[in-house]
Amino acid sequence: MNDKIDVWKGAAKNIVNAGAFPVGISDSLIELLQELMTEEQAKFLLIFKKSSLTLEQIKEKTDMDEDSILQMLETLMYNGIIIGAMSRSAKVMVYRLMGPFPGIFEYTNLRGETDEKHVKLAKLFEKMHSERNEMTPEIYEAMKDTFKAMPPTDRTLPVEKEVEVGTETVMPFEDITKYVEEYDDIAVAHCYCRHHKDLVNDPCKLGASKQNCFLFDKSAVFAIEKEFGRRVSKEETLKILREAEDQGLVHKVFHVRSDTNRGIEAICNCCKCCCGIIGMYRGGSMPLHTVSSYLAEIDEELCVGCGTCLEMCPMETIYAKDNIAIVDSDKCIGCGVCAHHCPEEAIHLNRTGPRDVIIPPKSAIVK
Repeated sequence: MNDKIDVWKGAAKNIVNAGAFPVGISDSLIELLQELMTEEQAKFLLIFKKSSLTLEQIKEKTDMDEDSILQMLETLMYNGIIIGAMSRSAKVMVYRLMGPFPGIFEYTNLRGETDEKHVKLAKLFEKMHSERNEMTPEIYEAMKDTFKAMPPTDRTLPVEKEVEVGTETVMPFEDITKYVEEYDDIAVAHCYCRHHKDLVNDPCKLGASKQNCFLFDKSAVFAIEKEFGRRVSKEETLKILREAEDQGLVHKVFHVRSDTNRGIEAICNCCKCCCGIIGMYRGGSMPLHTVSSYLAEIDEELCVGCGTCLEMCPMETIYAKDNIAIVDSDKCIGCGVCAHHCPEEAIHLNRTGPRDVIIPPKSAIVK
C-alpha cells in the first residue's frame, strides 16, 4: 500500500516540478491524477526527474522495450500529460511532462468533452483552485519576492485598431496580426477556461464564444495530431480574433518557456469571469504578471460617464469620479477593451513601450 502511495506522490512531485506555478501536492491533486492515468502510467512518470527527455534518455531510465515506451508515450500524449515535439537543433523528438497549470488543466479541456469523467475532473480542478485561493495575505507577503522573480506569464496585446489613435507607431509583435502572419501552423481549440466553468455550472457572464483558443507552431502540430484542436487558416484566425474583441475578450499571448524574446505557442482570448490567470489574481492566490506596452487614457471632454468602460474592464481598474471615468494606471494592462467598447470614443491607448506589470492579488494586503 505504501509503495502505491509513493508512486502517486512521486508522479505528482515530478508533475508539479515541471510546472511554471507553485502547486501543493495535495489529496486533490493525487485524486485528479488517479482519474487521468493508471498506476502503471504514474510509475512511468517517475523517470521524469527532468521535465524533458528524448527517447534515448527514456530508454536509459527504464527496462521497457522501445515499442512499449512509444505506446506509453502515445497514450500519455493523447491524454495531455506529456507533449512531444521535434527539436529544431538536434532533430530528435523531445517529450515534455506537463505541469498542473498551465499544462494538464488546459489539455484536459481543449477538446470540449462533457462526459461524466470530465465533469469529475473539472470539479477536482475547481477544488484545487479553491485550495490555492485560500492563501492568506501573510503567505503572499512571505512569497511576494518569489512571485516578482518569476517570468511574466504572458504578454497582453491590445485591440489592434485602437492603437492607431494616440500612439506614434505600432511596434512589430505588439500587433496581433504580426503574430498570426509569422506562423504557418495554427490550431484552434475550445477555450479551456470557459469550458471548465461550463462543467462546474458557472458559465461565462459575457456569453463569450468558446472556439477561440489558438496554438501555434510545434504546439499547433501536436494539438492537430492528437485531436486537441483543428487546423485553421490565417484568415479564419484573424476573423475569430476580431469576434473576440467585439465580445470584450482580452488577447493574451503565451511565449515559449514564458520568455518574451522567444516565439509564441498560444493566444488566448480571456474574460474576467472565467480566465484562470485573472481568477488566481481575483481569488488572492497569485499576482497578475504580464508584459504590456500600452495604457488607457480618458479624454475628459468626450467622456459622458456612461459606465460602459467600468463594466467592460477585465481588471476593474476604471472608476468614476464626478461622473468622469478615471483609469488606475498601476493596474491597467493596456488591453484596449475599454477603448474598443466606448460609445463616445473617449478612450485612447497610449504606447508606453514594454513594461512589466505586476499587480498584487486583490485580497492581499501589501505593506
